[in-house]
Amino acid sequence: MTPNEPTMSSHENEHRTSGGVPVTDELVQRSADQADAGYGPAALRRRGGRPPLGSGPADVVPVRLDPELRAALASRADSEHTSASDVIRQALRAWLDVA
Repeated sequence: MTPNEPTMSSHENEHRTSGGVPVTDELVQRSADQADAGYGPAALRRRGGRPPLGSGPADVVPVRLDPELRAALASRADSEHTSASDVIRQALRAWLDVA
């Protein structure tokens, strides 16, 4: 082994899974074996992400706000311990009489 050649422990410290588990040769082999065995559609389905907001996928609607309105929005969101987006949705539902 040369002085610049990485050891197993330095290899483990450099590469980790998203959950923080060190990536070892054993983990790679186990994952490859699982892939070779095949995955069902449920295993490939994306999990997580944002929850749905209503009856279907939500649209992003860009809105320009003047500094005073933006400050008032941020203040309201902070006081209600929520996001600016949630405050805007609540306000629109109330103003448009939509549940």
